[in-house]
Amino acid sequence: MAALHDDHHPLYLHPGRTVLVLLRDVSCVDGTVLAAAALTESEDEEFRIGDAAVLTSVGKPVADIMRAVPDRRSESLAEELLMADASVRLVALVERLDHLRHAHLRDADAEWRRVVHAQAESVYLPMAERTHARLAQRYRHWCRTFARRLDHGP
Repeated sequence: MAALHDDHHPLYLHPGRTVLVLLRDVSCVDGTVLAAAALTESEDEEFRIGDAAVLTSVGKPVADIMRAVPDRRSESLAEELLMADASVRLVALVERLDHLRHAHLRDADAEWRRVVHAQAESVYLPMAERTHARLAQRYRHWCRTFARRLDHGP
């Protein structure tokens, strides 16, 4: 596993920000959902926590939610999110929202940024609109903000 040497690196702060969105915006206080959100990583394989470690450290209910979060690269992502349990959908939505919010800070090419933005607008925003009003509001804001950044640079 890679190490982050900057305590302000987006990936270092990602787990905490994901949990804060659940707490503040969704009023989620379910410890299993909060733990699953903190431990889910959809973007960077090197920072994912293995299933065995999750099972032994925090247990099967957290591991089950994490396993059920659809892969963002899935051809049937929208359908999988739609069919997912509410807790799984929330984890997927807040985790990707944090990646969207901080995509401009990542060392990635412009094409990657366009793909992240397009997927947020076409899949995650409509799913947020079906799931929770505040999450939908946040997605709309960040999709607009990110679109401006794509047009004008960071």
